[in-house]
Amino acid sequence: MIAAGIDAGGTKIEVQLFNADWLVVESKRIASPTDYDQLVAAIADLISWVDAQVGKIIPVGLGFPGLIDRNTGFALTANLPTTGRPLPRDINVACSRNITFLNDCRALALSEAVFGHGKGHRTVLSLILGTGIGGGIAIDGVLWSGPNDISGEFGHTPLAAHLVQEFDLPLVRCGCGRMGCVETLIAGPGLARLAAALTGIQASPPELMHLRATNPTIQRVWDIWCKITAELLHSIILTVDPDVIILGGGLSKIDSIAADLQIALHGIQLAALRDTRILCAQGGDASGARGAAFAALHEARHV
Repeated sequence: MIAAGIDAGGTKIEVQLFNADWLVVESKRIASPTDYDQLVAAIADLISWVDAQVGKIIPVGLGFPGLIDRNTGFALTANLPTTGRPLPRDINVACSRNITFLNDCRALALSEAVFGHGKGHRTVLSLILGTGIGGGIAIDGVLWSGPNDISGEFGHTPLAAHLVQEFDLPLVRCGCGRMGCVETLIAGPGLARLAAALTGIQASPPELMHLRATNPTIQRVWDIWCKITAELLHSIILTVDPDVIILGGGLSKIDSIAADLQIALHGIQLAALRDTRILCAQGGDASGARGAAFAALHEARHV
């Protein structure tokens, strides 16, 4: 094995071990702790598991759903209990070694641009649809970023006003602290919130998708969800103009999600635009682990 990657989300944490051909040799998945100290301990345990499997120290990358302030080293997250805490320092101390850190959505973009469905395309955009919403941009196989490392924080843009008015959508406070972020209605918990607001039905996303086949009311909820998400995609396309959009996260496992979003996007985009292809991640809902591992190996070779 040459490297390991950890994909940490608000619901699950998965570690993957990769061989020289970048194939997954071993993997392990756990539920995400809701307590900070338990979270650090759980990630440290997964890294110890890597060491035990390999029998030696290899580069480990961690993709997590948030930002690390370059000046303070403190984390800012909406869906993990890490805001205001020195996550990289605490994990490095717990592991007695340095781990490579990057945003999980950017890790997905890197993974798919180098190895997955984005390979061979110049501009690859990732969109994670999970406990939260986020994305990343890779150009010629290299992540694009800026001075604040916030490129891809698509989930914290506002809901489209005309859709809020048309469907009487609820405006709620996001985990980031802002009001009315698109994440609040299209992330996994947001889809459940949307169904409850429009129908009164309390159900998880998997339960809703099971009901969708026989319940026209739930199908309407899904259609509205697709419209909200398509508006987000359209705004991103007008800004970035990617060759391909890669979906990751738990919701990306929903049957027909890429096709449904493609149809919804085609119905609202400017007439002069060609359709931007939407695909689910080749590496699955934890494809970001591969991107994190690749970044860790690259960093180790250039130290």
